[in-house]
Amino acid sequence: MAVQRLDHVGVVVDDLENAIAFFLELGLELGDRGPVEGEWVDRVVGLEGVRVEIAFVQTPDGRDRLELTRFDTPEATTAEPHAPANTVGLRRLMFAVDDVDATVARLRAIGYDLVGEIARFADIYRLCYVRGPEGIIVALAEELR
Repeated sequence: MAVQRLDHVGVVVDDLENAIAFFLELGLELGDRGPVEGEWVDRVVGLEGVRVEIAFVQTPDGRDRLELTRFDTPEATTAEPHAPANTVGLRRLMFAVDDVDATVARLRAIGYDLVGEIARFADIYRLCYVRGPEGIIVALAEELR
């Protein structure tokens, strides 16, 4: 038996509206959204009394999705929101974009900035990291070919 696909990546956030706004500005589209609770979710996540609101944001082609989750109960715990890129664990999400400069400009206009700077990798990509909501590092890659 083999994996069929990566269905989505889950990201727990404190401010769901802000996270949605960031990813929509990045160019993703809002998909399904709503509350989730009940015994089944308690059993799946191994916590009691779970009540969350989730929102899926997806790439325009609908193939790749993020599940943004805000916990109402139990209260979410906090990791270091400005952990550096070499911290162990899930550190970043990378998106291919058609214009890295324009994308960074749009994100700066709503209060997000580069972690470092935009750099060129050979003649293949222009790359950068942006510190997004909840300290999430979002990598952007513009293909040069």
